[in-house]
Amino acid sequence: MFWDRVAGVYDLFVHVINGKTHERLRNIVSELIEPQDVVLECACGTGMLSAVIAEKSRRLTATDYSEGMLKRAKKNCRRYENITFRKEDITSLTFPDQTFDKVVAGNVIHLLDEPLPALKELNRVCRPGGTLIIPTSMNRDDQEKVGGFVSAVGKAGADFKRQFTVERYRRFFQEAGYTDVRIYLAEGRIACAVAVMKPIAA
Repeated sequence: MFWDRVAGVYDLFVHVINGKTHERLRNIVSELIEPQDVVLECACGTGMLSAVIAEKSRRLTATDYSEGMLKRAKKNCRRYENITFRKEDITSLTFPDQTFDKVVAGNVIHLLDEPLPALKELNRVCRPGGTLIIPTSMNRDDQEKVGGFVSAVGKAGADFKRQFTVERYRRFFQEAGYTDVRIYLAEGRIACAVAVMKPIAA
């Protein structure tokens, strides 16, 4: 798996290559987490957001499909005692309905062949009145051009299945039935838009 192979060097992308974006992203997500929250994070990667979520929340379950990423995340977040790490498939989560106050899925929607089943699962495990927090890389600019770095990453194996601008990302959620979608933009080399919304009632 591509993500297992790059787990050892992924932090270089997180903290150096796209460090400005990710610093802003961490600040945005941190502001959305409250001390009483029980949080699920899907696609935790090497733990970039896991650390800030753990600092603010009561309890965090951080998941990823890649064993390599999970191993790295555990190492990076070893000082936090309120995190449980688990291997999970975002399109078929094993958690009961309405388990979590906040559900976070970072930089994964654009990588999925079928993102709607994943979104349905994130919605399912979020409690009524809770919050879905879904950051995703913006891999097209307002002129609909794909950046050179994004193209290079795609050729390396991180295949972007969907190409988003901020407005196209907002429409993705609106078309899925979410009527009140807030977007926060973390700007940088590869910008990241954070979609925030309440779960849809079943």
